[in-house]
Amino acid sequence: MKINNILMVDLKSQYKKIKGEIDYSIINTIESSQYIGGPQVETFKLSLENYLDVKHVIPCANGTDALQIALMALELKPGDEVIVPAFTYVATAEVIGLLGLKPIMVDVDLDSFNISLKNLQKVISSKTKAIVPVHLFGQSAPMEEIVHFATKNNLFIIEDNAQALGAEYTFKNGITKKTGTIGDIGCTSFFPSKNLGCYGDGGALFTNNDKLAKKICMIANHGQSIKYHHKLIGCNSRLDAIQATILNIKLKYLETYNLNRSKAAQFYTIGLSEIKELETPKLKTFSSHVFHQYTLKVKNNKRDDLKEYLSKNKIPSMIYYPIPLYRQEAFSSYVNSGFNLVNTEILSNQVLSIPMHTELEESTQQYIIKKIKTFFNG
Repeated sequence: MKINNILMVDLKSQYKKIKGEIDYSIINTIESSQYIGGPQVETFKLSLENYLDVKHVIPCANGTDALQIALMALELKPGDEVIVPAFTYVATAEVIGLLGLKPIMVDVDLDSFNISLKNLQKVISSKTKAIVPVHLFGQSAPMEEIVHFATKNNLFIIEDNAQALGAEYTFKNGITKKTGTIGDIGCTSFFPSKNLGCYGDGGALFTNNDKLAKKICMIANHGQSIKYHHKLIGCNSRLDAIQATILNIKLKYLETYNLNRSKAAQFYTIGLSEIKELETPKLKTFSSHVFHQYTLKVKNNKRDDLKEYLSKNKIPSMIYYPIPLYRQEAFSSYVNSGFNLVNTEILSNQVLSIPMHTELEESTQQYIIKKIKTFFNG
């Protein structure tokens, strides 16, 4: 069996299934000649508020802007410390340094890849002002513990929800909330490959705090709520109308998309579970998993060889993330020489993500599983 043209993310096939709706909505938006703001953006904003059960959604230009605007809204001062996981995409820490704040990088849980309470407790100081938990690969960080810790220490929480839109967190009392709506501010990205992705760039912030919502809106719009009356130093970060109308259509299908990802993940896990040198994703009881990525841990220093073998067999794979943030030259001034986090080092050397998307067929997965088994077992 040979499968042609295997993709990490198949956006074209996804588009073809909703092509009629998408094309019609784009043409209508163009014909309306309202490209910035307007009813399309407002409709999407209200739809996402309803889906997330959150009071305020503020659309913006991209996920990185969302994180930056969130930090700006909290009025932190230069030198204030913000705790972030060391195992994440650069944007999470990048915006902290950009604003003159200090990113404090902490280790993550080996099973979930997410920030853990015990590591938060190691780095808290009088300068700590906020925590940015990242719901990496589609599964929530332990938010109940983080909220308790933040409340006790008077810290803000900004959730980086770029990879987990639609995931649900279950509290010990049985109450469930969507990730991104639990902390003070949630942030997401609508980059095309995300679970809810547009056909360009886009992002959003979420909050239940009326005061913060008003401030976020102003910051994203040049610091103004009334045109030409600038009360704050802000920025220019907008979700355009064409992307908003695309997202509003795709939002209707998000639960189906996430279910498709979950089914594909289960198929992978069953097929790969007997390989001793692989570790399939671990699911936490407090969180659903929307599988933005399906990430394996490859033991015995075989990760890079497996990646090369898959490539030779026309199977794409990606390493998220090969270098810890504290080893990146951009962050060298924030850590001491020789700084090292055990779990982050292990993960950076073991993780490998294989194809995962809403249109993934079992026949393709069977081929991928067969090749992985061949690599390990001959």
